Formats: sequence, C-alpha cells, structure tokens
Amino acid sequence: MFAVCKGERMYHRYEDMVRALFAVHNQCPYITRIYSVGRSVEARHLYVLEFSDNPGIHEALEPEFKYVGNMHGNEVVGRELLIKFSQFLCEEFQAGNQRIARLVYDTRIHIMPSMNPDGYEVAARQGPEFNGYLVGRGNVREVDLNRNFPDLNALMYYYEKSNGRNHHLPLSDNWEQQVEPETRAVIKWMQNYNFVLSANLHGGAVVANYPFDKSRDARIRGRTTYAATPDDKIFRNLARTYSYAHGWMHKGWNCGLLRG
Repeated sequence: MFAVCKGERMYHRYEDMVRALFAVHNQCPYITRIYSVGRSVEARHLYVLEFSDNPGIHEALEPEFKYVGNMHGNEVVGRELLIKFSQFLCEEFQAGNQRIARLVYDTRIHIMPSMNPDGYEVAARQGPEFNGYLVGRGNVREVDLNRNFPDLNALMYYYEKSNGRNHHLPLSDNWEQQVEPETRAVIKWMQNYNFVLSANLHGGAVVANYPFDKSRDARIRGRTTYAATPDDKIFRNLARTYSYAHGWMHKGWNCGLLRG
C-alpha cells in the first residue's frame, strides 16, 4: 500500500526526490554524479545518482552495481530506502567510515530511487485514505513495468535444448516498440553500463526473489516449480546473506529460509 505520510514522516514527491538527490550531490560533489537515463510517459526524468571515486568513468576491473526502486509506483519503501542510502553513503564517507570508503573506491554504484515516478504521483494524488492495491502500481498508462520486459526465459530454454548460448541473449528487432518508455530507458541503461550485479527493491512481502521467473516446462507453468539459472549458487548465496542481514527474515517468519 502507498502512504503519503506516517506520523512525522513525509515521503518524497517527485520534486522533493530530485531535490534530495541534488542535495547529496552538492554535499559530496567529488564522489557523486547525477544523470538521467530517460523520461517517463509524463516526461519526468529517471534520475540516477552515481557514487565513485571517479564519477562518470568506468575503471577496468571495478565492478558496476545498480539499485532500482519504485518500479511499482505505489510501493514507496524502496524509493525512500534508496534516498536514505544515498544520504548515508555521502555522510559516512565524509565521516571517514572505512567500509563506505572502500565501497566508493572499489566499486561504482548507481542508484535509481524511482523507475516509475508517474505511478507514484498517481497514487500520491489519490492519497493514503482511499488508495487501493492497483492505484499507481503501473505507470500512467496502467502498465505493470515489472512485467513489461522482453521474455528472455523462453529464449534461454530454447537455446538449452541445442546447447546454445546462455548469456548476452539477443532482443527482438522491434523490442523498443513493445515496451513502455520507462522500461526502454532501463534496458538501454543496462546496455550502456557493464553492471555485474543489481538489486530491485519492492514492497509488500518479505522475500528475496531472483531469476528465473518461468518454469522450463510449459505444461507445469502456473504451479510452484524451481528453475535454476547458470548463476544459481551465487543468487542463493546473496539471498541467504540478505536474509541474515534482516532482523528476522532468516528465522523463517513469513518467507522462510532458503535451502541449499
């Protein structure tokens, strides 16, 4: 559910979010950069705040990491966490926190607090008292951006049968006409940067989700099955690490502990 405020807390509308990102950049100008990967349907910029000791420069062997929040416009927590995380990185770097300094020096971190600023504004205008589950979830055209990306699972499974490729899968020739502007911008973003790892923050459940989303056997799709990726071990390890960093997720409450 979306909420505009809770007690003393006020969530960031689009203009507030932009001001917050630029405030971080102004506070830490030598280790940050702000750039836009494109615009939403209603022409709002999809801003990214980058942290690096050399902002704007890809350095050999330095891993690139991206965070994305607010893919579902009425899921506010991820958006707020990434704004807070940006402020935390800047403040702790200035305070001499060695762990944060190591992150800034040894990785290049890209933070997109909102992939769906239009959906957020739709939900915010209606307000928390009347907000329903679907209001603002999709973009302003009511398209669920989380389900708007090209289906590469099926292509991967096709290649598996002939021992074909399992990485750098090609998109269809007309893929740009089949997706929303926000999705198109994020795909082009991923094509232009060598991201080695990403995290997409959602709200509404305590769960760590990772690829693949579809079963290899079309006859059993719709049922709970496990479809491992070639990187299954690293995904399991990351999910388990995430769960143990959580206050109680690793105890099995609500989502349970991953096996393996």
